[in-house]
Order: sequence, then C-alpha cells, then structure tokens
Amino acid sequence: MATCDASGSTDHRGTPEAPGRVVTVIERSFWETLDDPHTHLESSTARVWGAAYHIPASHAEEVHDYLDDREIDGYTVHYTPFHPISAVSASTVCKTPGPEPQPQPPLTCMVYIGQPTNPQFLRDPARREPQDVAGVISRGRGQSGKNTEYLYLLEKALEGLGLGSADMHVTDLVRRVKALESEEEAGAEEAAAERDVKTSLAASEAEAHGVAETGHGSL
Repeated sequence: MATCDASGSTDHRGTPEAPGRVVTVIERSFWETLDDPHTHLESSTARVWGAAYHIPASHAEEVHDYLDDREIDGYTVHYTPFHPISAVSASTVCKTPGPEPQPQPPLTCMVYIGQPTNPQFLRDPARREPQDVAGVISRGRGQSGKNTEYLYLLEKALEGLGLGSADMHVTDLVRRVKALESEEEAGAEEAAAERDVKTSLAASEAEAHGVAETGHGSL
C-alpha cells in the first residue's frame, strides 16, 4: 500500500466549485504507475503506518454511520490486514538501530479508501504536481474547515505515532504550503499598505482642495 495526495474533497475541505485535496491509500502497484513526483522520497521498504481502533459492539453501528457520512465523498469501505507492533517494538523502531521488530499476528481492519475509480481521484498528472496540490490546499476551505488545517494535523498525527512514520509526501507539502502562506501574508500586508497610502493621499488631496477653495473665496 502507499499514501497518495491524489483525491479531491468537495465537502469537508473544499467545495464542488473549488475541491480541496485529501490523502488516500492505494495499492503500491498502482501508485508506481502514476509517475508520482514524490517517488524519489520513497524507499523500497516504505510502509504505511497508522492506528487501529477497537469499537465496542454497543457503539459499532453509530460509529459506522458517522464514518459513512464523513467519508462519503469518494471513499468506500475495504477490509485489509493491519500488522500491529508492541510498545517495546515501537521504541526499537524509533531509537535503537538493529534488526526490525517482528510484528504481531495481523488483524483485519475496516478502512475507507479513495479508489482510483472514484470520481474524486485526480487522474490528471498536472493536478497531482506538488506545487499545484500545495496551491489548492492553501486556498481550500470546506464544511470542516481550512484545507491547510487538515494537512498540518495530518502531519502531526503521523509524527505522533512515533514509529519513524512521518510521511515525506506530507512533509514536503507542508513546507510548500507554509511558503505560499508566507507569500500571501506578505502580499496582503503590501496591499494593505497600498490602501493606507491611497487613503492618506486622497485625504491630503481633499484637504488641499478645501484650502484652495477657501483661498479663492477670500480674494
């Protein structure tokens, strides 16, 4: 499996008129056919890290309905093996060089995946270019908030797993989006300064015009 920032969001992080960008999980064999610009950041042993949650049977239906609604825009339910590792193994991954820890027996987990066949999948390579994705994210907003918030929280969540799990695709996008935000902030400050100057000049011209009229009347 591989993560891929190749799914549009027309509800939670964007609108139908201006879709945002969200991440999906796809088969590595398919990802390798996409000519992903981030391929150079991946290693042959790269994994998709995540967290699995056990939902008590008494809440299963409620949670399932909530997730169906939240993930309705292009995502469908799939069942996949999940390979947990213990807390001791996790610390080994993070801090101690040497052989990788042995995973525990896999669990079958339900996961929502935006398949390449769904209409929100970005098949146009130009729409998957990192700088294009970053630009869309920097402007995106949907019913759940700003697209930038989604990206920044995603990066923190991946880092928070503590398994050497930071995703280079996501980290690169965060860097690009923050650079765009700095440019936009500088542009906004420049525009505000120009407005202030124009307002000041207009006030000065009005004052000078008033003085001229007063002077003309006294002749």
